[in-house]
Amino acid sequence: MIRIGHGYDVHTLVSGRDLILGGVTIPYPLGLLGHSDADVLVHALCDALLGAIGAGDIGKHFPDNDASFKGIDSFKLLATVLEKVALRGYRLGNFDATIIAQRPKLAPFIPLMREKLAIACGCSIEQVNVKATTTEELGFEGRGEGISAHAVVLLVAAGIPT
Repeated sequence: MIRIGHGYDVHTLVSGRDLILGGVTIPYPLGLLGHSDADVLVHALCDALLGAIGAGDIGKHFPDNDASFKGIDSFKLLATVLEKVALRGYRLGNFDATIIAQRPKLAPFIPLMREKLAIACGCSIEQVNVKATTTEELGFEGRGEGISAHAVVLLVAAGIPT
């Protein structure tokens, strides 16, 4: 049996915060505003995983009014979500994600993002795809006001080979 999920996340760019995407700190004068570390890529992945198992979204499981999640590393949230996936009898088949940002240029950081995400998900790097695109200066991403990410996951029953 397979399950498919889609996730989307967006955060505002502000000064005084690190820019963390896919667990990689990217040198840039602005970072993403959020209750946690605001890693939009990992948040979109969490939402996709939760959606695939019919378990709501990241806000349901990690509400922004809960002080225990203040400043938390999004990879800790991902680990909890992956535990929920495993408890439902599934594992990651693969995922594909797109980060939407006018700036900074993200291509040099994508290999490390893929590596970190593969390790966190307990899968091979071939099961992880991350892309980045601009909006040709259209919309909030194009104006440099924020960054968004989409993720699609395929989950397979734990006993089925990838």
